[in-house]
Amino acid sequence: MTASMSRRTALGFGSVAAATTVLGIADPAAAQEAPSVSAQATPEQAAAAIGLVYKAATKTAGGTWNSKVSVEGATGPISAVDEGVDDTVEAYSVNKIPVAIAVLDKVDRGLLALDQRIEVTSAIVIPGGDGIFSLDGAYPSSVTLGHALTALLTVSDDTAVRLCGLVAPALEINQILVAKGFPRTQVQPVANPNRFFLGTTTPTEMHNLLRALVRGDLLSPASTAYLLGLLRSPIAFTDGVRREMSSDERARIATKAGWYEDGRNEAGIIFDTAGAPLLTYAFFARGQAHPEDFGATHPAVQARALMGRAFLSILARLSGTAEAARLTARTYRPSNGG
Repeated sequence: MTASMSRRTALGFGSVAAATTVLGIADPAAAQEAPSVSAQATPEQAAAAIGLVYKAATKTAGGTWNSKVSVEGATGPISAVDEGVDDTVEAYSVNKIPVAIAVLDKVDRGLLALDQRIEVTSAIVIPGGDGIFSLDGAYPSSVTLGHALTALLTVSDDTAVRLCGLVAPALEINQILVAKGFPRTQVQPVANPNRFFLGTTTPTEMHNLLRALVRGDLLSPASTAYLLGLLRSPIAFTDGVRREMSSDERARIATKAGWYEDGRNEAGIIFDTAGAPLLTYAFFARGQAHPEDFGATHPAVQARALMGRAFLSILARLSGTAEAARLTARTYRPSNGG
């Protein structure tokens, strides 16, 4: 079996082994390492292989999946996965990306500044929530808006959602997203206008929002680079797509996960080594076994880890083809203090 296998033939095998073999990777275990051979694959072949990996991984995980995945081609995205892409789904913390986009839109318009301070009171902290603010215990205090956005997108801080609501109320966030072309990616307002539930989206809208972000269509160049830098940082989510990767490989992936009750979601972009986007994914999964497990051993999270490793191996045969600014990740330098 060679890299010239047609999409139709590839899809007939229905296994991870077949998918990886499409591009010269002998079996799923071999997908743990990028292929060393030099043969190039077309985006269409890569999309076919990625579709097979997805089919096998999600079948093993079980539950319900709504997902959209595409590979960048010379003239636009090539579909690899389209499953329930126009269904409205609970976004959970994946919608922290559009919340951040709305806040940064106000920064771009001069209405807010990253260095302005926000008061953090004991009343606004969500007890026991994800992130760092609930661990502090020393309130009142204050942080910059940039600090709040960093906590929002890297450690997925729940209190940071409320801090963003202080400067961008729920209705305003929704209006900004509608104006940018995402009417179904909306937060859910509550009685307090500065608070909200994270709301809903569709796989299509989240996929398209990420592609528009990378193209520079949603924010200024500075805000675009800032946001993607947070999503690509070493402390961004590592249990899913990025789990079985080196630090350099993780830095090539901008990602945001969301979890609540039985939902396990993740959406992001994989870049090539030069910083060009290669693949965009939006996974919304629910109904798998062990909903009480919010760790890396949950079936849907394990499936995303398998897919991430295999996707990188498949994409190693490609180079960036999108007409977009190349984004270089900051070099990761661990510290020993001092």
